[in-house]
Amino acid sequence: MTDDDAMDQVLAEVGPRLRRIRKERGATLAGLSAATGISVSTLSRLESGLRRPSLELLLPIARAHEVALDELVGAPAVRDPRVRARPVVRHGRTHWPLTRQPGGLQAFKVLEPQRELDPEPRSHEGYEWLYVLSGRLRLVLGEHDVVLTAGEAAEFDTRVPHWFGSTGEGPVEFLSLFGPQGERMHVRARPKGA
Repeated sequence: MTDDDAMDQVLAEVGPRLRRIRKERGATLAGLSAATGISVSTLSRLESGLRRPSLELLLPIARAHEVALDELVGAPAVRDPRVRARPVVRHGRTHWPLTRQPGGLQAFKVLEPQRELDPEPRSHEGYEWLYVLSGRLRLVLGEHDVVLTAGEAAEFDTRVPHWFGSTGEGPVEFLSLFGPQGERMHVRARPKGA
């Protein structure tokens, strides 16, 4: 089915839908004409499919029936914008991918269970940014050993030996943005007075 065929199909269904909605509300063509300012003959031709619907005709009809324009034309539902990625468990840590495209900067929501592990710092190409949502995240980065709490962030070059995980005091939930080619986050907002 071509786009033109699909459009013709949608338009062909408008007339019967207009008639059904008018009858459900107990309105007559004369009453709807008085409420919209559209002639009875035009309304009749719309309902029978002899007149092509236009926005100028449909808006007053939708207003008179107190329905959304989408209901009159049978508009398809808007695609769900949520990312419905399946979680992946790696080394006991659950990762939810938040980006759909491969390559480039990748975003993950990560849940690290409560456990105490010995840090095993590693290095690799890339750049990482971490933001703690809840819990306490231990970050070992080079000679630094720090604990990040909810609302705190860290960013680092992953060529520096690093490790991060639970402090052992409870689970930790955090966001990870990783650029495998060393892509860095670009912060465009600057606080006043900076």
